[in-house]
Amino acid sequence: MSPQDPNTIPCRKMFTNTLLALAKQDRDIVVVTTDARGSVTLDSFAKELPDQFVEMGIAEQNAVGVGAGLASAGKKTFVCGPACFYVARSLEQVKVDVAYSQNPVKIIGVSGGVSYGALGFSHHSLHDIAVLRTFPGLHIVLPCDIYQTKKLVEELVNYPYPVYVRLGRNAVPNVYDSDNVEFKIGKANLLLEGSDLTLIGTGETVHHCVRAGKELHSRGIGARVIDMHTLKPIDKHIVEKAAKETPFIITVEEHSISGGLGGSVAEIVSQVHPVPVRILGIPDESPVHGTSVEIFKHYGIDSEGIVEAALESITIQHGKPQEIVHA
Repeated sequence: MSPQDPNTIPCRKMFTNTLLALAKQDRDIVVVTTDARGSVTLDSFAKELPDQFVEMGIAEQNAVGVGAGLASAGKKTFVCGPACFYVARSLEQVKVDVAYSQNPVKIIGVSGGVSYGALGFSHHSLHDIAVLRTFPGLHIVLPCDIYQTKKLVEELVNYPYPVYVRLGRNAVPNVYDSDNVEFKIGKANLLLEGSDLTLIGTGETVHHCVRAGKELHSRGIGARVIDMHTLKPIDKHIVEKAAKETPFIITVEEHSISGGLGGSVAEIVSQVHPVPVRILGIPDESPVHGTSVEIFKHYGIDSEGIVEAALESITIQHGKPQEIVHA
């Protein structure tokens, strides 16, 4: 691929490219950041639209408060920076100034999950979904690729609710292409049909679910694959349908196994149509250090790990050993 090929850029860059283009046409769009121009890729935005850009320095709590104030005055505010700080250091401001006050601030948490890799636990954000989904009125979205990110930004500009968006740090394979992106906050996408099991991913795990699903199909196993890009409000209908039409569900997330996608799905399933739910994610421990690729592999949330978990679960369901061949 050429350096100009959009497939080579991370979602955070697609976010800023799209927002800059929109902001040139709409002076009410304002970006607030915290010494994170490089992390968010905001240099061009700051240079081209300095009157629509607010630099707060290393002060995430203040940034959320300022963002809420701007939103209350009618500005279309995007508060951007590392996810690990906006869902920890400034959590009270997100809770009170944004969610409780229903200021439609868009909090863009970049380098989410284990994106910072070797920097370790202090820079991982593996609790964000669990915490933020308990805040009434705050919506949560994890786009899976650049094309979905572009659609999300276009929808967020005039979206009337506060939203937390988690983006990764590095470029990832695209699940969609520029011509087939269907995206609506709160409406999950069915990517593969199947009746033997359901795989549900969110954010950067979705392309791993698709790869695993295709590998399972090649073995004669009908894996249904769902892109659950919105964690709140979650698409209950598609989860209920999966529970009724497939014998078990596997969720895959770059998050603690407690309280995230898996917890959300299990809460729905247990109330409407109980089936086994296997949650693949980061266990209750300080994660190992390494690249995202290495960490995904270590915890079995890459395509190979998902295939292995699916085959193990089928064995449990049917009592027949399944040959485990990595995808």
